[in-house]
Amino acid sequence: MKYKSSAVWKGSLKEGSGTMSTGSGALVDKAYSFRTRFEGEPGTNPEELIGAAHAGCFSMALSNILGQAGFTPEKIETTATVTLEQKDGSFAVTSSHLDVRASVPGASAEAFHEAATKAKGGCPISKLLNAHITMDAQLV
Repeated sequence: MKYKSSAVWKGSLKEGSGTMSTGSGALVDKAYSFRTRFEGEPGTNPEELIGAAHAGCFSMALSNILGQAGFTPEKIETTATVTLEQKDGSFAVTSSHLDVRASVPGASAEAFHEAATKAKGGCPISKLLNAHITMDAQLV
């Protein structure tokens, strides 16, 4: 499987702007800029999209692992907080923290945490990131 996304950037780093699109059409010419990435201006940025990908990937992986153990989750809510910071003179994504809340009928806290730990290390986006990945997972 191969998935394509694209970006177009016009102008200088600080004054310029760009758009990002996904091959599926889920994002079409979504604007981004230095201000949305580094100055907190409303809008998206690459790190936010990586966070969404990590949260989605992890949730699906956790659902799969729970299913293999005989549990069907009612709901898995995952928030990924991606940290972008200067490192060695340039910017790097240094970490992604997953906050997970899940309702899984019949699952013990131990079984849930075991599944969540497997999903944290096993989802393809976790494997892609060259960053420290932490997690707070709670069975609710």
